[in-house]
Amino acid sequence: MSGTFEGWPREAFDVLLRLEGEPSADVRRECRREREELVRQPMIDLLNAVADADSAYEDFSVWGYGEVLLRAWQRQSAIVRLARNIELGVRFDLEGLEVCVAWWYAPSAQIERYRAAVAVDGSGSRLVAIVRKLEREGFVLSGELLKRPLRGYPVDHPRAELLRHKSVIATRSLGCEEWIHTPAAADQVLAAFSQLRPLARWLVENVSEVRP
Repeated sequence: MSGTFEGWPREAFDVLLRLEGEPSADVRRECRREREELVRQPMIDLLNAVADADSAYEDFSVWGYGEVLLRAWQRQSAIVRLARNIELGVRFDLEGLEVCVAWWYAPSAQIERYRAAVAVDGSGSRLVAIVRKLEREGFVLSGELLKRPLRGYPVDHPRAELLRHKSVIATRSLGCEEWIHTPAAADQVLAAFSQLRPLARWLVENVSEVRP
């Protein structure tokens, strides 16, 4: 059952330290209950707190972890769905918290809409301004890129680099300061989500069908 978000307890890092490297099945089995209580449950509580603060973030999922994928044991991830293939993300691990917005795993129709929106001056110039502002705020833009310039567009197109994207991800580490053990961690995530909103809105409006 979800509770009031109080931050991650210090013991959560002890659990993740035990899961570093290549933990055996026995170690994972021994850590399962503590990991659920100390690592995953606070993420559920965080996302509930974020949704309570802003109803735009109500559609979220907090990942579980399988028997085989060690990375899923060593980090706790969650997403907020904004539209098809467009998500806000939160991750907690030994480095602290990281947030992102991601448009990925897109069907070809979405990729074509993205390229068309990047190519024209109005929406394309807005995207450049949004990306540049995020970069000044410490976000890193990444994503799957075509290895060569996109056919059908001039190689000297002013947004040639953005046209090569088949996915767009903007990520920033929030770090691991003392606030991570307090309710203020939710404020940190909300502030980062607010910074990411212009890019998320651009993607929803120009790339993906709006969620029903």
